[in-house]
Amino acid sequence: MSSAEEITGAPVVNLIHEPSEKQVPLDFEDMILRKRRGWENANPEFEMPEDESDDELVEEDEAGCPLPSTPEDTQLIEAEMTEVLKAGVLSDEIDLGALAHNAAEQAEEFVRKVWEASWKVCHYRNLPKWLQDNDFLHRYHRPPLPSFGACFRSIFRMHTETGNIWTHLLGCIAFIGVSIYFLTRPSFELPAQEKIIFGAFFGGAIICLFFSFAFHTLSCHSVEVGRLFSKLDYCGIALLIMGSFVPWLYYGFYCHYQPKVIYLSVVCVLGCLSIIVSLFDKFSEPNLRPLRAGVFMSFGLSGIVPAIHYSLMEGWFSQISQATLGWLILMGILYIIGAMFYALRVPERWFPGKFDLWGQSHQIFHVFVIAAAFVHYHGISEMAMYRVTVGECEVPHPPIDF
Repeated sequence: MSSAEEITGAPVVNLIHEPSEKQVPLDFEDMILRKRRGWENANPEFEMPEDESDDELVEEDEAGCPLPSTPEDTQLIEAEMTEVLKAGVLSDEIDLGALAHNAAEQAEEFVRKVWEASWKVCHYRNLPKWLQDNDFLHRYHRPPLPSFGACFRSIFRMHTETGNIWTHLLGCIAFIGVSIYFLTRPSFELPAQEKIIFGAFFGGAIICLFFSFAFHTLSCHSVEVGRLFSKLDYCGIALLIMGSFVPWLYYGFYCHYQPKVIYLSVVCVLGCLSIIVSLFDKFSEPNLRPLRAGVFMSFGLSGIVPAIHYSLMEGWFSQISQATLGWLILMGILYIIGAMFYALRVPERWFPGKFDLWGQSHQIFHVFVIAAAFVHYHGISEMAMYRVTVGECEVPHPPIDF
């Protein structure tokens, strides 16, 4: 008789050497045996003291540790085995489901990373409809990349948008540097009012170039993202034109308050109308490329009216000799030439498939935009220096008559 029999006076059911008549599957039997193995089996050197009281056993049970051998009814054992069996099966189902779910997620993540790292350029005919913009560019197109990280990493890959991305990215960085240098001049060199006027031009240029860079980088992400940044790109062009008007209207009509306010108001209205038109979905369709070029060219050419007024007021020959009007005319010519390249899709129209990577019309358009913006910056700087040299107006600003 074991020590437990001497204490309790009841036979001990030995789950290790005397299994019940009903056989349990091996896995769950092993689990039960491990769960209910007595202390003397877990530690052969342990011996139950013969004088251990029932109170000590009860305290151990309340502490959560299993008793070495407890008299139990056979029905209770079978019921407990059934509960353990159910719990084990249920836990297996949960674990298997979670494992399958995690495996599916990991496989999807792995495939996505492999795809992002190993995508290849494709032919125009293999692109989805929403990415088919210029059918004269045959090869080296990016496939859809539904990840912002993959789109930004494509900046360092060779494809049809590489030139478009880098031309305006570098232009944006250049204008940020110039604006920081200009706007941080001491107040005795450049008054705050002059900084605000030039800031309108710098802000329009930086926003335009940044939105263009973002569009050409993220246009392959999805239909929604491409459409959104396409609209932002067109809005940036309108802001660049508006910002370009502000300095030269301010300095050109420096001593003529009424026409200056009128022209600035008209420019703001036309700019807002251009932005509203740019927000329509159909405005960004490939077949409406000439319309887009026409809208922004018309907006830019609206400056002819104040330019003629300015020249008649100040004198043609004096303004041309001072080069202020000449820089303005050169800027307009550069913008118009770039827009014509963009609208006609030259030279790839004449040589399809030959300018897929470099020399395409959109890249030429970007170069002309940056050149025109720097020419304009130089022109308005000359106008500002001339105004500083001349000094204040001799006649005070008259009130506006309506």
